[in-house]
Amino acid sequence: MFKIGFANVTPVYVKYFSSVPNMINIVNSFNKIKKNDSPMSKQIYLPLKDEEMRAQAAKCMDCRIPYCHGAGCPVLDLIPDFNDLICRRRWRDALALFYTKNPFPEITGHICPALCEAACVHSIDDAAVPIRQIELSLTEKGFAEGWVVPESPKTKTGKKVAIVGSGPAGLTCATYLNKLGHKIVVFEKEKMPGGILYYGIPDFKLEKRYVRRRIDILREEGIVFETEVAIGIDIGLQYLMKYFDAIVLAAGALVPRDLSIPGRELSGIHFAMEYLTQQNRLNNHEPVREEERINANGKKVVVVGGGDTGVDCVESANRQDALEIYQIELMPFETSHSTQPGPQDPTILRASELQAKNCVRKWNILTKKFIGENGRVTGIEAVEIEWVQDTAGRIGFSEKANSTFVIPCELALIAVGFVSPGNDELLQNSSVVLNQLGFIEVDENNMTGQEGVFCAGDMANGSSLVIKAIDSGLQTAKSVAKFLN
Repeated sequence: MFKIGFANVTPVYVKYFSSVPNMINIVNSFNKIKKNDSPMSKQIYLPLKDEEMRAQAAKCMDCRIPYCHGAGCPVLDLIPDFNDLICRRRWRDALALFYTKNPFPEITGHICPALCEAACVHSIDDAAVPIRQIELSLTEKGFAEGWVVPESPKTKTGKKVAIVGSGPAGLTCATYLNKLGHKIVVFEKEKMPGGILYYGIPDFKLEKRYVRRRIDILREEGIVFETEVAIGIDIGLQYLMKYFDAIVLAAGALVPRDLSIPGRELSGIHFAMEYLTQQNRLNNHEPVREEERINANGKKVVVVGGGDTGVDCVESANRQDALEIYQIELMPFETSHSTQPGPQDPTILRASELQAKNCVRKWNILTKKFIGENGRVTGIEAVEIEWVQDTAGRIGFSEKANSTFVIPCELALIAVGFVSPGNDELLQNSSVVLNQLGFIEVDENNMTGQEGVFCAGDMANGSSLVIKAIDSGLQTAKSVAKFLN
């Protein structure tokens, strides 16, 4: 076994930007961070100016096969159509077209991984059309011009629907069903509505003023938010079934995947969402007990997991002035589209400027055990692996001989996914059951085994992207509407 430090490791950085203007705006946002600004709440992306937006949208007009629309976007955004309207300076019409497919483009414009850009024909040999940044820029223009206003339903059906959870799937269901005239009550266990949008995603990706702005609109449209109410604890599912005509469970995937390895009981080891949620609470001026504070300041931090949540942990630790950051990932390093041709979204390395700063990333690494002294973590023992395929075509990995090493660590953050929705109390005394994967079983109409109880988003499908949760919310809302009719 040998010990690996940071001085003798050369990190590999790959900057993956969808467009030159996008990169320019990222750099500009860094330059705008002043001495007195909070580094934990300064957003990364800034909107394009009108003519920059038109210039980028014009690239879309050369395309004859819009894979971005069909193969790329889960909600089937009409991308070539609104880009055409932008080119013609028909800004308001373009914005209206946005909202026909996506109820929250001002949110996805900040945080969507832009599957549409991976499917863009331009991405074959050039930078893709920066669709996400166009979406962000146009929606912010719409708010600035006063085009986005509350639209209450003109008629009421008298039917009542309870939505459990106010994340992207729950909010989408609420928005769609409210417009049809149903009475919507959203139950949220946290102090503020928004779910993962408010408590899970860091402010530098999505400032919470954007979420609050959308929630305010939904309230004005007639949706009722009952916060700090935990369904299954404060109120049972049976109670909701008695007073509502339909129920949608959309509380997300709450149980994180753990690392069952020696040393897991040491202090200083936390799940990623513990860390990220706590920082969002602090940004929102919610009380956090000092003895429970998770702070990377001046510490050697190791993030286990290379997905979006792991990246959020790296960037948060950087903004808290961590001494050193190491990110390890079980899967192999990949930066090329060659093995994953369009229009599919490639599983490749995407690194931001903040992640590149002070962070060493390493792939094909298996975490073996946590090492500690006096009850606190001091290091992580890991080993290099190689991926192999057997004669039956199954892919697995084996440990490389003599490749074990130790990473110094004072704060370990586990970001390796989620395994189930949790909240067992919610499902008691009902016919709602879990499937083999540990998530709620639904039929082709997203209805559970309990008549009139539906499920949307990660609670049914497992942890995924916000845009896919929005799509699930839309499809579930349509099924609920059909059921109520």
